Amino acid sequence: MSDSIKLIIGLGNPGEKYSKTRHNAGFWFIDALANRYSANFKTESRFSGEITKATIEGQSVWLLKPMTFMNRSGLAAQQLASFYKIPARQILVAYDELDLPAGTVRFKTAGGHGGHNGLRDLHAQISKDYHRLRFGIGHPGDRNKVADYVLSRPNQNDEIAIQCAIDKALDSIDLIVKGDLQKAMNKLHTD
Repeated sequence: MSDSIKLIIGLGNPGEKYSKTRHNAGFWFIDALANRYSANFKTESRFSGEITKATIEGQSVWLLKPMTFMNRSGLAAQQLASFYKIPARQILVAYDELDLPAGTVRFKTAGGHGGHNGLRDLHAQISKDYHRLRFGIGHPGDRNKVADYVLSRPNQNDEIAIQCAIDKALDSIDLIVKGDLQKAMNKLHTD
């Protein structure tokens, strides 16, 4: 099926310093996904990241955590997608979304980068035609506070809400992987 997903990328910043920050919600998701499907990440320098393979809905799917910083996320995506000849329409990217309240998850296909530096680099490297899982982290209310906000740890309530959104996305990943995107969207967008 041409709409099936062959590569899932979680966006975040490498290193312990960033592991619990809002900007790493994509890493939180991809780690939870790997855990659910008993897949173990290994560092692969030729793909500038940590990779593993999981079997989801009987399909083999690459999971990738770019080990470049957020603003260079597209490099790892391009390297792996190019090597395995995976088109953008078969890629799912999970990331933090300022414009959604914490605990919200939304599925989207293609579109702009909305100022997100990780998406901006993905657009430059692989195009904008990939699918997205957007994990709401809330907004600090002032655009001048965004950088500090995304690079800080969420309060306990927000962290729990984000984890609940991740659980909700995990429960829909089978639909997304097999290409039943409308059904997945309906399931995810029903609160």
